[in-house]
Amino acid sequence: MDATAPAGHRSDPTFADLFTPKLITVLREGYGLDGLRADALAGLTVAIVALPLSMAIAIGAGLSPERGLYAAIVGGFLISLLGGSRFQIGGPAAAFIGLVALTVQRHGYDGLMLATLMAGGLLLVIGFLRLGTYIKYIPYPVTVGFTAGIAVIILISQARDLFGLQLAGDPADTVPKLKALWAAVGTISPITVALSVFSIAAILVVRRLRPNWPALLIAVAGATLLTFLLGLNVETIGSRFGVIPSGMPAPALPPFSVEKMRAVLPDAFAIAVLGAIESLLSAVVADSMSGRRHRSNSELVAQGVANMAAAVSGGTPVTGTIARTATNIRAGARGPVAGILHSVYLLIFVIVAMPLVAYIPLASLAGVLVVVAWAMADKAEFGLLLRTSLADAVVLLSTFLLTIFVDLLTGIAVGVLLGSFLFMHRMAEAIDVQGGAKLVRDDVADAENSRPSYRGRVMPGDVMVYRISGAFFFGATARVNLILDRVVNPPRVFVLDFSDVPFIDITAAAALERFVQRLHKAHTRVYFAGVRPHVRRAFGLPGLRGRSVRYVTSVEKALESAEAKRGA
Repeated sequence: MDATAPAGHRSDPTFADLFTPKLITVLREGYGLDGLRADALAGLTVAIVALPLSMAIAIGAGLSPERGLYAAIVGGFLISLLGGSRFQIGGPAAAFIGLVALTVQRHGYDGLMLATLMAGGLLLVIGFLRLGTYIKYIPYPVTVGFTAGIAVIILISQARDLFGLQLAGDPADTVPKLKALWAAVGTISPITVALSVFSIAAILVVRRLRPNWPALLIAVAGATLLTFLLGLNVETIGSRFGVIPSGMPAPALPPFSVEKMRAVLPDAFAIAVLGAIESLLSAVVADSMSGRRHRSNSELVAQGVANMAAAVSGGTPVTGTIARTATNIRAGARGPVAGILHSVYLLIFVIVAMPLVAYIPLASLAGVLVVVAWAMADKAEFGLLLRTSLADAVVLLSTFLLTIFVDLLTGIAVGVLLGSFLFMHRMAEAIDVQGGAKLVRDDVADAENSRPSYRGRVMPGDVMVYRISGAFFFGATARVNLILDRVVNPPRVFVLDFSDVPFIDITAAAALERFVQRLHKAHTRVYFAGVRPHVRRAFGLPGLRGRSVRYVTSVEKALESAEAKRGA
């Protein structure tokens, strides 16, 4: 993949460049009272969203609700304090529900604490060794597949509380759980089902009519009020977990031994991998919404510290959370202070109002997680990948099914392995042999000025042309993104030359779609030039079709069209 930067580019980044927390960067830029006001309001908005969600995630994983709040307070505080993203909100994530439930069932809560502590250490190593970049090599079908698989696991895990089922046992593995649920079908509670439906409907209606209102909190509060006033015979947090303690517990290390560490190592590795993937995905979403750029390795170091602290504080694993991070940005946050204050607000609730939690019906929290799971699964992308390519569909479905019926780590590992084999096969199929051409270049010194260049040049009339040479696949996406992100001031016309691209995969196409959407917000006309027919078939994403992109045979044709449009 030819993606060298223009001459005169900066040398390799220093340790400070890579690991300085964004909080320090924001403070150096100048942080005043206006910024504090904005962050205080944004932090309060996020805390209102995080409050019911953190409890629901903990209960969904088979833990008591305060565990989720401890994780949001301690983990969220440290992720914002030390992280490499301006707007990242950390805390317990719905993606962890199945993994945490399995770990607790196998090793108990002490085993989960030890696994989370070890996962934090692994994240520190990954971050300091600058291995965060390699996480970006995970193919797009794998990400869509395991995310959809996690969503299905969440839906299955919530069936008990959604329908008020009376289970003899509550296994964490999918197949035994499905059998237990089927055996308890006769114990469905109509009142519980009605309350679940009310909670889900309330969330959807509030989001539709008043999108800026805290839909999750309104739904849970409404269901709690109904339960209390009508005396509904449904299970509540208090009836299942008893008295919920106020305040924070004293930090404590879990009991450990070499044998116990060896037993929980696979779970620790799974927590670290999922935490790293989720946090960097969330940071990328924050970048696309804000126009900023995160420091991936700094973010992973912060995630490591946060998980270790959450473990000794009686919490659950934590990571960056996409929904809460997006809420933070929409609420007008200026920097990491918003995330810090969100943890402070949650701490105040835990100290002052924790006894009220006992009245919350479990059906309402299950309804919250159903909505979260439905939003988590990218249905449109899942269907598109199934239709676009048989090979991508195999990777997608393998990851999806293995995540549900085996475990997350196996799903990701098999998906990445299949994606690698698929890439090698596609590269072999994409070889072009041209008669009469010199197919082997002369051996020349590997000097900076002898390498082919990948750079944008500003043309007359505010036209910018970029050229990509070589295979554009998931392994090269991060490098190309880094260069395309340098287009700070979008031009009137942007031309991307694909004449030397023999192959592109869906991961790269998704990255291009995000870039094109950013250009369209600036009213830039986008041309893709010289796209080969088999490469064009990979551009099936909505943002790369129709009026979004104009396909022409060459850069010259694109420039002629741009000139004609300007003269019209």
